Amino acid sequence: MVEARRGLRVAFQGELGAYSEEAVRLFFGPGAEPVPSREFRDVGAAVKSKAVDYGTLPIENTLAGGVGPSLDVLSDADLEVMGEVVVPIHLCVLGVPGSTLESIQSVLSHPVALAQCERFFAGHVQIRPVATYDTAGAALEVRTLGKSDTAAIASRGAAERYGLDILAADVEDRPDNQTRFLVVARRGAPRPPRMAGSGGRKSAVVLETANEPGALVKTLLAFAERGINLSKLESRPTGEPWTYRFFLEIDVDAATPNAHVALEDARKRCRMLRVLGSYDRTIGVAEAGGTPTARS
Repeated sequence: MVEARRGLRVAFQGELGAYSEEAVRLFFGPGAEPVPSREFRDVGAAVKSKAVDYGTLPIENTLAGGVGPSLDVLSDADLEVMGEVVVPIHLCVLGVPGSTLESIQSVLSHPVALAQCERFFAGHVQIRPVATYDTAGAALEVRTLGKSDTAAIASRGAAERYGLDILAADVEDRPDNQTRFLVVARRGAPRPPRMAGSGGRKSAVVLETANEPGALVKTLLAFAERGINLSKLESRPTGEPWTYRFFLEIDVDAATPNAHVALEDARKRCRMLRVLGSYDRTIGVAEAGGTPTARS
């Protein structure tokens, strides 16, 4: 993490107190202003309209997997991926003062957060999970409702911000629960300061193949034949029924000669290929207020 210049505005999905806000502070430092957005697509729109300088989007969680709506936003040709940060996720059940875990009948949270707490719900079958658009937004709604039978799953920071009690702490299925975020900007915008100690690079790519046997394999062979590791591959639907685009990450900077040749070869083997950006690889995580570690 480095100190961001004052006045730097960074969009994130959710309310203040969300883990996405924590990603902003971990990557950019306390000098940046986190700007809440209702939906993931609103983050992309704010970046494209120049209402903000950068945006953060959760790309995957170690328990719940990929975050599809973020992948869809990343496919926008006007956006460029410029960084990543990994945030530890420790989820708590938050209720209004005076409530108890035994009094709770429903728990609100983002669907991805709810999916990270399957063991908790298996052990509390009387509690009904209810999906909302954001963890911190769920905490705000619980405070607004003021009902002792309704709780939220969110962070300790959200509990403090919205004056809620922690009824159960660390309810995620595994203590090493983490979410990885990508930092986006308008294509060609100034690059954000790199995190101290970073060195390894990776690149994000989106591509579409013909709907025929072996099309994806043939495209990916362009990387394998040149010894380039593929660290992520996920499919997303396109605007045409039953056709898909693929989001992938390769463990190399797209500007290196070897990667350039591989990408040009892959481009010839598929319908469309676009490099979304190259950025420093984060290999460690930090608790709130700490510094993510990266390969040196």
